[in-house]
Amino acid sequence: MKVYIDGRYYDRSDARISVFDHGILYGDGVFEGIRIYNGKVFRLREHIVRLYQSAKAILLDIPLSMEEMENAVLETVKTNQKHNGYIRLVITRGEGALGIDPTQCKRATVIIIADDIQLYPGGYYEKGIEIVTASSRRLASDGLDPRVKSLNYLNNIMAKIEARQAGCLEAVMLNREGFVAECTGDNLFVVKDGKLLTPAPYYGALDGITMKTVIEIAESLGIETSETALTRYDLYNADECFMTGTGAEIIPVIRIDGRVIGDGRPGKTTASLLNAYKALVKG
Repeated sequence: MKVYIDGRYYDRSDARISVFDHGILYGDGVFEGIRIYNGKVFRLREHIVRLYQSAKAILLDIPLSMEEMENAVLETVKTNQKHNGYIRLVITRGEGALGIDPTQCKRATVIIIADDIQLYPGGYYEKGIEIVTASSRRLASDGLDPRVKSLNYLNNIMAKIEARQAGCLEAVMLNREGFVAECTGDNLFVVKDGKLLTPAPYYGALDGITMKTVIEIAESLGIETSETALTRYDLYNADECFMTGTGAEIIPVIRIDGRVIGDGRPGKTTASLLNAYKALVKG
């Protein structure tokens, strides 16, 4: 594997950044996870735009133009000869002093990794998974806008730990008002009375690229969609439920906090969306 760091490629064992980088010291930076399907990078422009918007929101100056960044991503994929896989694109504030002052960081660090990924075993896409509600809450919007995909995922990690301790693969995270935000790394959808519902970003959900893609697919299939407010009551009484994410794609959820969703099997709407999504990425 060859890892891109600031315009140069390094073997995995030699890919290093400074211990004084604010990305390490303070989680100061932004990132994107992007999929490669059949030798093509899926929705690259949308991911790059979101990356730069996240960076702008935290006053992080990326030392490459969007076009240069796109070319760097494509070149990294080519260098690693990845036909199918996953890209992790990371921008840190860069090397600075031990203090928190970001003005001590003179230039951001750009890291691009192209590798394989499989978040969930294949069987779960057919039979679905069980999830729980975490006590760890999603960061409040008045602290950091959830649309910023930052490197600081500690609250998500704590929620993931809770899920694992409960014997589950994933956890639902609520905002501080008790509304459903998202899972630890994925957006969450429910189907109720034929409508597709997902938490709006201002409730704490990431403005997901896969989420938007699923909404586009649903609308093309004539399914009514809405980004709205959801509570655990809505999850428990949903007809179907599933998660979406770059790595996860679309994975059915059949039980939440011990409550069976629908008839306890992945639903027809979920299956239709999954099939349409697979056809899209293959194309």
